[in-house]
Amino acid sequence: MIALSRAPACLPPGRRVYAIGDIHACARQLADLHEIVAEDLARRPVDSVLLLHIGDYVDRGPDTAGVLDRLVGGDPVAGAETINILGNHDDTMLHALSGDRAAATDWLFAGGRPTLESYGVGPESPRESWRAAVPASHFDFLEGLPLRHQEGGYLFVHAGIRPGVPLEQQSREDLLRIRQPFLYTERDLGVVVVHGHTPVKEPQVRHNRIAIDTGAVFGGLMTCVVLEAETIGFLTAQPVGDPVSIAHR
Repeated sequence: MIALSRAPACLPPGRRVYAIGDIHACARQLADLHEIVAEDLARRPVDSVLLLHIGDYVDRGPDTAGVLDRLVGGDPVAGAETINILGNHDDTMLHALSGDRAAATDWLFAGGRPTLESYGVGPESPRESWRAAVPASHFDFLEGLPLRHQEGGYLFVHAGIRPGVPLEQQSREDLLRIRQPFLYTERDLGVVVVHGHTPVKEPQVRHNRIAIDTGAVFGGLMTCVVLEAETIGFLTAQPVGDPVSIAHR
């Protein structure tokens, strides 16, 4: 059974959010975690459920194509609405596949090679051929992802927000890639930010943020934070297979 404690913010009565941290092409681990979420929902039914993925579906891990197949194919947990948020790796992949040569170079360096291989394409193949190897449904899925989602007292984004900047004025770059000064600020941000992007050994719960990227692609757990009313809990899926070298981080 899930262990619940007092959360730093709250959701409206009858609403529950399951938010999953960075996936990075770990398709089998994601499938396991979806099953664990479904089992929790069956044991503890609730009126309204949101399943939210916090971004970085692609790169570094072995099966980007499998992850996107799963998410494009419909709601992966029966009875739950699904929202998927854009991550910085997803954004870089989009630019690389759209012909941006600088982005393509960055993408290969940051983990795009196994992504191409998951589509049966060699990283050394002509860059003009990459887009054709990726199903249009996968490209369209990534292209349509929002940058953030707000629910009750929580803001869900991939990386974080810049302290002191109103939510409506946050830059795309910060939402996708910020680390400092966000990670060390103690100030009230107006919302509790639920984020990934910066790997941690275990989930971090602060008064102003909750970090849920627990390094699945590096051999860690894949984490789902469960938020309901004024409570918080966590569900996790164990690693599957060999971890990616930490040198690729």
